[in-house]
Amino acid sequence: MPLRGSSPSVRPVGSGRTGAATAEQGGPRRDARTATRPASRGARAERLAPYVLVAPAVLILVTLRLWPLVLGVNYSFTGDGAYNGTPVGLSNYLELAGDPLFRTSLRNVGLLVLLLPVAVAIPGLLATFIYLRVPGHRVYRSVYFFPAVLSPVIVGAIVNLMLGYDGPLNAVLAMAGAGPVDWLGDPGIAMFTVVGVHVWATFGMALVVFLAGFSTLDASLLDAARVDGASLRQVIRHVIIPGLTRTIQFVFVTTMIGMLTSMFGLLFVMTSGGPEGSTYLPEYYIWHQQGQMNRPALASAASTVLFVVMLVVGLLQITLLRRSGRQD
Repeated sequence: MPLRGSSPSVRPVGSGRTGAATAEQGGPRRDARTATRPASRGARAERLAPYVLVAPAVLILVTLRLWPLVLGVNYSFTGDGAYNGTPVGLSNYLELAGDPLFRTSLRNVGLLVLLLPVAVAIPGLLATFIYLRVPGHRVYRSVYFFPAVLSPVIVGAIVNLMLGYDGPLNAVLAMAGAGPVDWLGDPGIAMFTVVGVHVWATFGMALVVFLAGFSTLDASLLDAARVDGASLRQVIRHVIIPGLTRTIQFVFVTTMIGMLTSMFGLLFVMTSGGPEGSTYLPEYYIWHQQGQMNRPALASAASTVLFVVMLVVGLLQITLLRRSGRQD
């Protein structure tokens, strides 16, 4: 019997049950918190992982590409000779605008832009024939790629022997009743000759890129076109070109960059910028001003102009190709 005045034992029992329930409820809450912490850390690590992986490449690009580019642009606004390191404003760019050799080099850049579709169409058509397995396609693949492994100096020396005024090519033309052609001495055709040799010597890489693009092409579309009786021209226009839009864009841009920055070896061996400066390109002009005339600031200005030209031409190409792809 409980004593009078003593508190009933219900409260302690109830309070104990409440405490136990609270303890039971508090346990899972603490476990959930400790479980979410590793999960949040893992999610944070996943978000940071791409930046950590890309950071070395970005650092290399900034250190070896962007920073030298900024220094070169800044150096183009300084003088040469007695004005070395002295700011001269736009004097170098005004001198470039008045230099006939630099204007000729820019005109030749325009010529390269006009010939660019031909330089891309040749490896594209050859890759198409190889993909369609024309007779002897395995041999053609190795033959077409062989010039790409040769040095430009070797290619230029061989072509000089073949295209000389008394060379084998003019001998064949003489047998056919045509007069000899001064392939490298005529200012009107020398640049076309050098560009043609460059396209022949380098289209092997574009051929490989096109063949890689063909591996992603849906073969069922080609089979459907053949069943419908489409001609080769219709297959190329309505099936192959729309299916290789991204590959064509890549080849256009890389081929243009190669024409503007990789023809120095051929120019040096075949024409040395002649005759009468008709085969000058910006890269050859930059080398001439830097290495021969000892004018690094003017060469930096020419390099800046070349960079802007390449950027504008590349953006225009991508824009036009995207519009043509949407229309198709």
